[in-house]
Amino acid sequence: MVALSKPADKSSFFSSIPSIDLSEPDPESLLVKACEEVGFFKVTNHSIPLEHMERLEAEAEKFFSLPQLEKEKAAQASPFVYRNKSIGPNGDVGWVESLLLPIKAESISQISFSISKDNPDIFCSAANHYILSVKKLACEVLELLAEGLKIQPRNVLSKLLMDEESDAVFRINHYPSCPEHQALDCNVIGFGEHTDPQIISVLRSNNSTGLQICLRDGSWVSVPPDKTSFYFIVGDVFQVLTNGRFRRVRHRVMASSTKPRVSMIYFGAPPLRERIAPLPILLEGGEKSLYKEFTWYEYKNSAYRTILADDRLRQFGREGELIDET
Repeated sequence: MVALSKPADKSSFFSSIPSIDLSEPDPESLLVKACEEVGFFKVTNHSIPLEHMERLEAEAEKFFSLPQLEKEKAAQASPFVYRNKSIGPNGDVGWVESLLLPIKAESISQISFSISKDNPDIFCSAANHYILSVKKLACEVLELLAEGLKIQPRNVLSKLLMDEESDAVFRINHYPSCPEHQALDCNVIGFGEHTDPQIISVLRSNNSTGLQICLRDGSWVSVPPDKTSFYFIVGDVFQVLTNGRFRRVRHRVMASSTKPRVSMIYFGAPPLRERIAPLPILLEGGEKSLYKEFTWYEYKNSAYRTILADDRLRQFGREGELIDET
């Protein structure tokens, strides 16, 4: 059963979310501070035109507006593509349906015929163009963060996403409105609280509310919608790479009783073979590593054996060395 929650009032929007203007000189220190203090930030004045974002959003909305049986056919054609209310393999559910896509162009081309039988080339073109643009933006931000941390070479982080064997994925989430709950003055939990296991996530949504993040004191705050900007989320692997200096953030989505929400998320991940451990340069002052070394393949497999709200990273911490997550 999908849980209910009292909706957040617009006056409760969190006003202190870090916002980094990429057109300003030297944004590196602001990016580092945001990753250290919140694990979440907004990027403005990026190079991706709004029409490119809205083009893919429109194509996704066409698919989500199809009769349920048509959407289920896409799932039969490729289990990787469409999910309805199911989140992961371990029983988590939410008021959400999603398209889960690989990053490689040839794979998207094949899947496009399941998603858009009338105009598969249009969906394929929109998805490929958007994913390439967001991947480039993610790499740009990672290189700025490397500069802010004084790490050399500059591409030490971005190369993990640029590797042709990167395990990055792309997801489009649709949270339908829930008019049957409007009389109860409640919102439905669209996507339950969790952290992202990857390095970094890049999220863009339409002008609907719903996204919430958990602050260090345990309180949940609502993120103001901004369809022209991108939100960046620090993932589990990034916390390990920085030995806890950057802090992953727990987040969730509440589905509205009146307005649907569409979000598009690029999950930047390393190749499956990549060994994950704190970057040596960040331990040069004698700081102890808080985490055991593991491969992304090992961590990914472990993560997908857990339920959504589990602390997946805890079992990879060194005994007695785990940081306080609050």
